[in-house]
Amino acid sequence: MLLDLLFTFFTAFAVLFLMRKVARQVGLVDKPSGRKLHTGNIPLVGGVAICITIVQYIYSHPGMINHANLYMCSIVGLTAVGALDDRFDLSVKIRMLVQAVISVAMIYFAKAELVTLGNILGFGEIALGYGYIGGIITVLAVIGCINAFNMVDGIDGLLGGLSIVTFGAIGILLSMGNEKSLSYLCLLLVVCMIPYIVMNLGLIGRERKVFMGDAGSMMIGFTVIWLLIGASQTPGNPMIRPVTALWLIALPLMDMVAIMIRRVKQGKSPFKPDREHLHHICQRLGCSPTQTLILICSIASVFAGVGITGEVFVIPEFLMFYSFIVMFAIYLVILINYCKIINFFRRKLDLPEKQYSAGK
Repeated sequence: MLLDLLFTFFTAFAVLFLMRKVARQVGLVDKPSGRKLHTGNIPLVGGVAICITIVQYIYSHPGMINHANLYMCSIVGLTAVGALDDRFDLSVKIRMLVQAVISVAMIYFAKAELVTLGNILGFGEIALGYGYIGGIITVLAVIGCINAFNMVDGIDGLLGGLSIVTFGAIGILLSMGNEKSLSYLCLLLVVCMIPYIVMNLGLIGRERKVFMGDAGSMMIGFTVIWLLIGASQTPGNPMIRPVTALWLIALPLMDMVAIMIRRVKQGKSPFKPDREHLHHICQRLGCSPTQTLILICSIASVFAGVGITGEVFVIPEFLMFYSFIVMFAIYLVILINYCKIINFFRRKLDLPEKQYSAGK
């Protein structure tokens, strides 16, 4: 097992180095702009390299996971579309259409869809069944998860860190449910993420820096929802309860929904990029990129820990769900009113108030 993981680790590193050269030749690089404050043209190949490594491993280990061919085709398709988006800036409609088509394929060929939400309200199980309602909600869940992870990819190391937290938590729960193959896939994904984080943070030289790109965030988001649906919707004896999935992806999900609500309230398109995400706000309040990375990953780890704890101690689903709603409400209020909140405490401490500009 150790040799297997080491081989995967070095394969991911080698593919990253190779794809950096390819990216510069084909123009798959991220250039500084109004929202992007990095220096120089950075290759957008983190996701491509991870996808190649994972597909190579699954292909060379037939039978490792159910519907392996469908999963590999799905992540290759999403990675390809993400790379095209990184290169040519595709429209939101095209990206959404591809995500919806892959969601439908997952439902049709793998029978992977949301058929129950569990007893999240406390009045009995909410059964969606196999049909239009369950299918529509599944498509929305897949698109939502993909874009939640896409939106948090804003500072160095953040998407990689949150991915490790999420895949680590899912892997722990799958291992507890005696699902060894899928838990090992989660471990492989964590191992593949480490070389990317090392290069993304510039730990082996800023000149070797790479970004994940939409190719990676879309692939990661899809893999997360694929695993969560498979684990929570198993007929008879699911490995995790549906409400647990909310806690495992709580921070990316909360940030996406909160920022979309904020944009709509301001009369903007919910899909128009800006600098109002949690990581932007943390830096605007004085945190360094490293401090922001550690803070956000720590919060995500706490949320994931709540999900694992609820599963281990079989805390009632409705308590877990209502707690999640309360936490989201607090998060939303803080995100929308952070300027007022900070200045309130500054007044209490007899400190001068500050103006927090969205552009800084």
